[in-house]
Parts: sequence; C-alpha cells; structure tokens
Amino acid sequence: MRTRARYMRLTTWRSLATAATAALMATLLTPAAAHSAPRESRPVYSYENAIRESVWVDTGLDGDTDGKADRVAVDIVRPREPAQRGRKIPVIMDASPYYSCCGRGNESQLKTYDANGDVVQMPLYYDNYFVPRGYAFVAVDLAGTNRSDGCVDVGGRSDIQSAKAVVDWLNGRAKGYTSRTGSAKAKAGWTNGKTGMIGKSYDGTIANGVAATGVEGLETIVPIAAISSWYDYYFAKGAPLYNSGPDRLANYVESPDARARCAAVQKQLVDGAPRTGDRTKFWGERDYVKDVGKVDASVFVIHGMQDLNVRPKHFGQWWDGLAENGVDRKIWLSQTGHVDPFDFRRAVWADTLHRWFDHELLGYDNGIDDEPMADLEHAPDQWVTSAVWPPRTTDTVSLRSGKGDAAGVGTLGLRRGSGTETFTDDPRQDETDWAAQIDQSTSGKAGFITKPLTKSLRLSGSAEVTVTATPSTSTAHLSAVLVDLGPDTIRDYATAGEGITTLTDRTCWGPSTTGDSSCFKETRAKTADVDYTVFSRGWADLGNHASDLKGVPLTPGKPYTITLDLHASDHVVPAGHRLALIVAGTDRDLIDPPSSTPTLTLDLARTSARVPLVGGAAAFVRATAGSAYITPEATLDGVAEPRPPQRVPGGSN
Repeated sequence: MRTRARYMRLTTWRSLATAATAALMATLLTPAAAHSAPRESRPVYSYENAIRESVWVDTGLDGDTDGKADRVAVDIVRPREPAQRGRKIPVIMDASPYYSCCGRGNESQLKTYDANGDVVQMPLYYDNYFVPRGYAFVAVDLAGTNRSDGCVDVGGRSDIQSAKAVVDWLNGRAKGYTSRTGSAKAKAGWTNGKTGMIGKSYDGTIANGVAATGVEGLETIVPIAAISSWYDYYFAKGAPLYNSGPDRLANYVESPDARARCAAVQKQLVDGAPRTGDRTKFWGERDYVKDVGKVDASVFVIHGMQDLNVRPKHFGQWWDGLAENGVDRKIWLSQTGHVDPFDFRRAVWADTLHRWFDHELLGYDNGIDDEPMADLEHAPDQWVTSAVWPPRTTDTVSLRSGKGDAAGVGTLGLRRGSGTETFTDDPRQDETDWAAQIDQSTSGKAGFITKPLTKSLRLSGSAEVTVTATPSTSTAHLSAVLVDLGPDTIRDYATAGEGITTLTDRTCWGPSTTGDSSCFKETRAKTADVDYTVFSRGWADLGNHASDLKGVPLTPGKPYTITLDLHASDHVVPAGHRLALIVAGTDRDLIDPPSSTPTLTLDLARTSARVPLVGGAAAFVRATAGSAYITPEATLDGVAEPRPPQRVPGGSN
C-alpha cells in the first residue's frame, strides 16, 4: 500500500519530519554524498536508436465472441541502453481509442508504422521527451480500435481491461505475444513494472477507470479533462446533455473490422443507456467514483473550468472522492475549455510533469511533494497556487433568493426570501441570453443578484442549487448557473480553440527522428473582453426530484423540490462586481429540451444556492457590507453562445 496524504494536508508527520530530516542531513552527509542522490532524470539515452516494438496482450475477455481471447495492441518505444546494462525501467502509458480514427493533441496526430508493423510516429511528445530520460513509452490501442481485437464498450469492462491487462503484463501477471494471432510469447523483462498512465479526455478517463481497480503496479495517473462517471457525460440528473448515446461514440472510434463483428455490443450500448436518463446497471459499471476507495495510485488532475465537453463536474466529484480516501494528489485548473496543458502552459507543464514522473516512478526526492497542491488560473496566463484545494478556510454558505423591484430580477443574500418568481422554458435561449439580460425582466429566466461587492469573494469547490418549482406540464428541465457580473478579460472558451490560438511557430521537446518530430505548434491565450462570466453550471430533469436513479412524470400544478449539482470551479468575484444565480429551463446546446414547454413557478423561500466560499459566511458579509442593490438597464456582453457539443470526449481542440 502506498503512503497517502502527501498532497492532502500539511500533515503532522511532515511538519515534524522536515526539521529532523534537515538536521540529520546536515550532520551526516558530506557534500559529495549529498549530491549523490539524483533529483532529475537526464536525456542521456539515444532516441534515434531506441527499441520500437509491438506486443499484443491477452485481455482475458472475448468481447467480439469469436471464441478467442481478445488481444490489444501495445506499441512500445524504450531506450536500448538500460536493457543492455541490465537496468529495468518504468513505463509511461497512454491507452486510447483515437490512435487511428481521430488523432491526438492539437495537431490530431495518428500512429504510423513501418513495413514490419513497428511504430514510427507516436502522437504527442511523451516518447521524444521521456525515452531519452530512461522511461519506456507505451501506447495501447483499446479493444476494438486500430490493431486490437474485441469491441469498444465506452468505459465499460472491455475498455478498462484493455489497459489494466497491459499493466498486469508489465508486472508479469498477463500473457503477451509478438503478433496478433501467433503463439510466440513476449515478456516485459526490461521493466520494473512501475507504471504511470496519462491522457486527455477518453484517454484520461481510462486512466481513472484503471486506477479505480486498484491494480498493482500502477503508481500514478495524470487524467487531463477526464470523465469520472460516464452517466454524467451523457446526462445531468436525468436531463440529456446530448441527443445521442454511447453507441454513436463506439461507432466513431471502432476500427472497420470491429464494426462488422461488434453488432451485439452496439445493441448493448443502446439498450443499456435509455434516453430517459435513468441510471441503469450499465451506468453503474462505468462509474469510477463509486470505486474511488480502491485507488492506490497518486493522481495529478488537470481540467479546464470552462470545459463544456467533459464538464467540470467530472473532476470535482473525482477530486472529492480522492480527498475522502486520502489519495496523494495534485491539481491544475485552467480558464480554458477542453484543452491540454501542453497547449495552454507548455514550458511549465513539461517541467512539472517531468518532476512528477521522476518522483512517482523513479523515486527521486525532487521536492514536488512539498509544493502547493493546486495551480489555479484566475486570469489568462495569470496563475496562483493554493497549499491545499479547496483552501482550508472554505465553508459552504447558503445564499437565499429574494424578490426584487422587478419581475424576475431578484436578490441574493443570507436572508431567506419569500414570494414566487415565474419563467417559461424557451429552448431557443441559453445562458448567454439569460446573463446578458440579468438586470431586465424577461420571460425565460429568474435571476437573483447580490449587492456590488466591496471586497472580492472567492468560490472554491463544488456548489449546488436547491429549488422548489411548480410546473405547468408533465415534463420540465431546469438549469442553474452562477455568474460574475462585471467587466473582465477572460480566455475565450466559446471559440473553436476553447481559449487558445494556434500559431505557426514550433518548439521542440526532445530529439526527433525522420518519422517522429518532437516539434509542435506554439499557442497563445485567446481572450475576450466581457461584462459577465458564467463560471459554474448545473442541470436536472425535474422528474428526478425523488430519485437520481429514475425519473417520473410530473403532476401539473404540484410543487417539487430538487437539487442541481453545479460544476466545481475556483473563481474570484472582484470588488465592484456582483454575484448572480440564474434559474431557467433549457440551456440551449448544453442540454436537450423536454417534450413540453413548461412554465415554472419558483417558491423563493425554498430556493437557494449552497456555495463554497473561502472565508465562509463572514467573507460574504464583509464583501457585501456598505453597498446597496443596483438595477442597471444595459444589456451585457459576454462570450459567444455555447457551440453545439462535440459528443466525443477527445480529439483536437
């Protein structure tokens, strides 16, 4: 069992051990001895002469029901010299369904092969950078993709076993072969079995899923913009986030021959994921949060707080589960959408990831475990750190909705409100329409706004909104968003680059070969000047008021109470700005509309937001003291309306 809690808290053992260790080192170590322990892996091995090979690992499953165990293709690049010297090395692994269909990274790179079938180009820079430093890089084709047997089951047993079996093979517990169909065995005698998994989106999701099995030998994972529960990728408490299900994704990533033989699995993907939004057994198999207690690997989470593909709820609930179970962890949160840190903070990212893997896989005492737990982007390219995340002084505060001077333009504060507000679902509108007219009476939303702040207010963590609503029809969907009202310059997450602009200049991250360049296009922040920022969102089907598992038809005229889970975030509302809660119906292009067009009446005495405020209620009192409510009449400007969702967790930006 790994020692946990390096990143959880400033634990007692660390505070005591720091002084003791320093004294012991000063007393016992000579200068020569003090410099003998390495703190950084160096690029001392040849990338050009590295061993490039392919292995097929037996997963123990027969997903395509051809009577033979499925084998997954494993492409490997590893330095030649350590094996010649009898030195075993650790592994960095990226298991993906995208290596032949869709590409990886900002430039959508695919694997390429030579005439012998050995890999020539590995997507991304991991092999170029880490192989010369004494790591092997392993890229796994998930079952049903590229050169692997089996079928894609979208986060289920086959997907996860595709990668877990490779960890087992690296540790001598699974069978590997030199070809897809042959009987010649392949052994991983060149590795010590210590494995770190990394990947963005679907790839990072697989890392989460494998970690949740507790497999021995998986030392660390680095999930970037990753899913933690596949139900929450497709639904929000019964409300559909996309007009398609996992069968479409499987069809998108599967190899042509897998599509031909995997009709039965495709049917399971349709039947197991009904468009009703009910939580079936199918979704339970794909919920890694419920198994977070099995995670024994350390976890370095990276996520964009404006990611509208893999939405920030995924990292929030995963992070909370890791914390509850004392898992070693670190986190970066950016202002971007679905973007890799290599494309929003490249140099710092490469250095940090290098030190992370050195510490976790090579055991180097390089100090990364003594650094702050969290790096947070509060403005474009402006980062702050937090010793723990959320900060220790964070407390959940209930902010209450109240009546204002105009219909649909209410107040937000600590006192319980009274009365009602009414709005009608307008599927043509989205959060940008609501926020732009927050200070105006409109029929499609109810807004609640604080006084202008006299001091800044920081929200850090996951929020929730509870509403009591009376519908006029038998179906209703609800949206709730938190909005920072005030002028700012933010990353423009609503454009195609989701907060970055890709340039023509390239920078290189390791040596290259003729077929595999380490040089990638540079990027810069793409920004927008706005009058408001939507920074947290949540949705629900009111029919799920009694259960997260199953929705029921509503009785028109009857009140129902439901809680919407809002996305995790870390956002500072500056002095002079206002904080707003908006409750509305369909958030166009972010959830699908219900089958009817309901009018909903909110009971303000039973409608509130529970928000994580640094400093708790006292911070809110200080921030709102000495100001009065205002009612501007201007329409506000923000980013463009949300783009239609991608429906595929990955691919290029």
